[in-house]
Amino acid sequence: MNCSNLNKVIGACIGNGPDALLITEFCSKGTLQDLLGNYSFSLDSQFKFSLAIDIAQGMLYLCESSIGFHGNLTSSICLIDNRFSVKITDYGTPSLFNKVKIDYESQEYQRECLWKAPEVLRSIGANGSKEGDIYSFGIILYEIFTREQPFADETAELGISAVISKIKEHTPPYCRPEMKDCSKQSELESLIKHCWSEVPSARPHFSQVKKVLKEQAGKYGEGTNLLDNLLRRMEQYANNLEKLVEEKTEELLEEKKRSEQLLYQILPKSVAESLKIGQPVEPEAFDSVTIYFSDIVGFTEISAKSSPLEVVNLLNDLYVCFDGIIDKLNVYKVETIGDAYMVVSGLPIRYPHHGKEIATMSLAIRKAISSFKMRHLPDHRIEIRIGLHTGPTVAGVVGVKMPRYCLFGDTVNTASRMESNGQAMKIHISSVTKSKLESCECFDLISRGEINIKGKGVMETYWLEQGD
Repeated sequence: MNCSNLNKVIGACIGNGPDALLITEFCSKGTLQDLLGNYSFSLDSQFKFSLAIDIAQGMLYLCESSIGFHGNLTSSICLIDNRFSVKITDYGTPSLFNKVKIDYESQEYQRECLWKAPEVLRSIGANGSKEGDIYSFGIILYEIFTREQPFADETAELGISAVISKIKEHTPPYCRPEMKDCSKQSELESLIKHCWSEVPSARPHFSQVKKVLKEQAGKYGEGTNLLDNLLRRMEQYANNLEKLVEEKTEELLEEKKRSEQLLYQILPKSVAESLKIGQPVEPEAFDSVTIYFSDIVGFTEISAKSSPLEVVNLLNDLYVCFDGIIDKLNVYKVETIGDAYMVVSGLPIRYPHHGKEIATMSLAIRKAISSFKMRHLPDHRIEIRIGLHTGPTVAGVVGVKMPRYCLFGDTVNTASRMESNGQAMKIHISSVTKSKLESCECFDLISRGEINIKGKGVMETYWLEQGD
């Protein structure tokens, strides 16, 4: 079959069994159905008429050949090559696949029936006819100019089987797709309805269809020069491609922005910027910072009364509350491990008033906890212990996969000991932190006396309270 709008059959492998394999020309742009369903690809009237004329030309050649008709014409067997020409495939296949048993109840077969003429549907096993192909072509015309699936609204409301039964009915009103977006093209609408005629002999021939389409296309500047048509199609494809690239670039930039925001929540911005450009992040020593530790009093007992999901929801609610407080202060959240919450001030950007920032944060968190309620245990009052210590530390990034910004040194250990040796709903601070806060009149520093701290020996410690 030597026609530019029929997909060439290069070879076939036919055995004694029911299976047969065909080797056909490759069409890189997929099917017409795929193209019409891709709403990011805009199709102007010229392009639509071009596609319709290609199919009409292919079917005219096929109907005038020894094959005579197609019998299974749908938008899914109209292929698009790299020049955006339509090539019809699967013609003449009934003779090759006559031994294949068709499952008439399958979803795939029933969907194909939406393109079949009523008289073909009424005769189970019928191969089709020229008149049936014209009807199917009318359905494809409807798809091209409306970019809607045939009977989309009807199948959504009634189901495919019910719609097929309505198409088979002999009495008017006959079931046809609802015309959309064609009212401004009355001649085109008339042609489509002519193709859908209930009486097969009343339907037009493909030569008439081709003539009408070319006349209509002329009104939209669709010329007969093949080179001009090809260049115009490629130009529109390039324009669509540019628009798609622009949209994808915008999506990429938005995704990059979200990724950076997430990265800045995991690592300090200065550290994240260095990692982004591939620079190593060297450990950095800080002469003086203040570290905060807290955990939930009786967390083990609460966990025993709760499901794992309830524990997760509890910690999430609690840390969202804490995060809302630290966002207003010059502090950096280092990490959370279970019910432990660790915050530092004075790094990664050095800040001389780090003690006051952490003390203010601690009092605000304790106040927020006093009114905090667990969703699954609303009558259970939650309490926390808080410990603070001030001193030198070293900060650095640890690991390559899921890198973490960690603090090292005795100051971290001492702050943890302040928390673990504290009391419920009290802020336990070391003498070093007390000295740092003495100049602030907004705090009350109450001596706890000397206590034995594991690994540190006897230390004089203090309670932090809100001043008058």
